[in-house]
Amino acid sequence: MTATRVLARDFMSMEQLAEVRTRTTWKGIALIVHAWAMIIGAIALVAWWPNPITFLLAVAIIGSRQLGLAILMHDGAHGSLANGEKLNLFLSQWFCAYPVFAETRAYRRYHLKHHAHTQQADDPDLVLSAPFPITRASYRRKFWRDISGQTGYQQRKAQLLNALGPRDWPLRQRAKHFWDKLGRQLLVNAIMFVSLAAAGVWWAYPLLWLLPLLTWHMVITRIRNIAEHAVVPDSDDPLRNTRTTRANVFERLFIAPYYVNYHLEHHLLFYVPCYNLPRVHEILGRTYAGRMEVQPSYAAVLRLAMAKADSEDRPGKIVNNARRVREGAGDGAAVGSDQAAAGF
Repeated sequence: MTATRVLARDFMSMEQLAEVRTRTTWKGIALIVHAWAMIIGAIALVAWWPNPITFLLAVAIIGSRQLGLAILMHDGAHGSLANGEKLNLFLSQWFCAYPVFAETRAYRRYHLKHHAHTQQADDPDLVLSAPFPITRASYRRKFWRDISGQTGYQQRKAQLLNALGPRDWPLRQRAKHFWDKLGRQLLVNAIMFVSLAAAGVWWAYPLLWLLPLLTWHMVITRIRNIAEHAVVPDSDDPLRNTRTTRANVFERLFIAPYYVNYHLEHHLLFYVPCYNLPRVHEILGRTYAGRMEVQPSYAAVLRLAMAKADSEDRPGKIVNNARRVREGAGDGAAVGSDQAAAGF
């Protein structure tokens, strides 16, 4: 089932469309540089002043920038990270996707189905929103699995097993399949480890790259998924089946980098680069403010998502419901929900 289709010109003038869809290569590159500057700065802070507070702060900052890289990869999947397909793909792959063990082209194939079938039965991302609302106890269990690394470990394990391929394949075929699925990601991460070791901080790779990727990155990826489509008012209304969440400075630093909170605007105009989404929000707000699904904060969204009474907490039922949705949506949902960047 296809989601209700809307035309961009139904929401804004052609002049406004020309303004917001303009892609500026240097802005995309600047966002990538910003993400890596924050990552390197956080590592340098711990190396210069090692203590539990700076360590936890660095884990949170780096985990949020890892999500930021996934967001910029997502822009690359929509062709809006830079002008020119080759440059767009190069920046998206080597500086955004591969470091966080993702792949732009595979993600694009999966993700465009989500845009075509948003919140419909055949939306491959429906598995991420369908179980909500849940109880506070259920969310606490999910939070613990995320922050303790269990979710991240299971995703990386599934990714590795998929890359290895079936055991009955010839070795050469398995090696090619492994390289195609995971080889470049491992190469980039090996370069990162060698670079950190050469700088005298080899320990930063396991403690300040892999650990954030498996913990805080998982926590905020789930929060972002919830905010975007869970417990929306109307699955058939393009202004209400996707949510924009207002984000303060703290939330933009630790939870929602690079304008990812403007998700409703992205769904309406998915070819608009992320740095122009606030302008889209401003234009739409003049006419549709009362109809758009907008929440004041991520805390407000989580309260909506945890609206079910704890007396109704049935862990097995929630898991089985999610499994039925996954099976109904097809194999794409299983693949997508295992990706850290899935669900944009």
